[in-house]
Amino acid sequence: MDIELARTFLEIVRSGSFMAAAERLHVTQTTVTARVHNLEGQLGCRLFVRNRSGARLTTNGEQFATHASQLVRTWDAARRALPLPEGAGQVLTLGGEVSLWNPWLLNWLSALREACPNVAVRAEVGERTTLHEKLEQSVLDAALVHQPDYWPGMQVEQLMEEKLILVRRGAEEAPYVYVDWGADFRRQHDSAWPERARAAINVDLGPLALRYLLRHGGSGYFRTRVVQPYLESGELERVPAAPEFSYPVYLVYAREQNSELTASAFAALRASLMEQDEPPK
Repeated sequence: MDIELARTFLEIVRSGSFMAAAERLHVTQTTVTARVHNLEGQLGCRLFVRNRSGARLTTNGEQFATHASQLVRTWDAARRALPLPEGAGQVLTLGGEVSLWNPWLLNWLSALREACPNVAVRAEVGERTTLHEKLEQSVLDAALVHQPDYWPGMQVEQLMEEKLILVRRGAEEAPYVYVDWGADFRRQHDSAWPERARAAINVDLGPLALRYLLRHGGSGYFRTRVVQPYLESGELERVPAAPEFSYPVYLVYAREQNSELTASAFAALRASLMEQDEPPK
């Protein structure tokens, strides 16, 4: 089956009409209609009921929606994986949350270069929900996240437990910069600091919030390893008697991905973490 037929079908489902799907796909409505007729002919059933308000899925259409999504995901994954780069025997696709690319994902990539020199590595940085979706779809082999979403067949390994600590620049704690470190942090923070639950400055990216704090002053919660150099230089100081919050790092992957290649990759990851924990010489 032409994969564009499945893509067109899914776009109609998302947009709700043949006309809207044609606009989003940058083709004519006649082309969309022809693709649907072609698809229905191959499947031997009707997929949509068209009316003035748009297009509604039939019972067969609802059943096909899951298969169409799987077809498109599998095709996209194959296009990313093939052809293999010259000199590479296998490909490993890894992901990490935005706040974990430096140093965790970066160090992992460096360790893999030494441990698996004949393996091609593709790395992707993204939001937690997107990474979990791609893990479930087998687009990613493994990912580093702070808060795993559990689903059947998923393997979760806690690699380390970092802390979020309250720091300030200078003696003044104002303005307070609320950094959104996820659902668990929000729940714990808002219980400990109800008066700070609605801060005037709210940022959902740690590095951006830290740059703002260093430029304008104030206080906020940040990862210990990230702010440690600023604490040592005196640019920042810890706020005394402030509560700390746990911020663990997890490795997540599908159990079916547990191969000799992934085992070597995970060993390289653990080795890179041990090197980070070694005291400076």
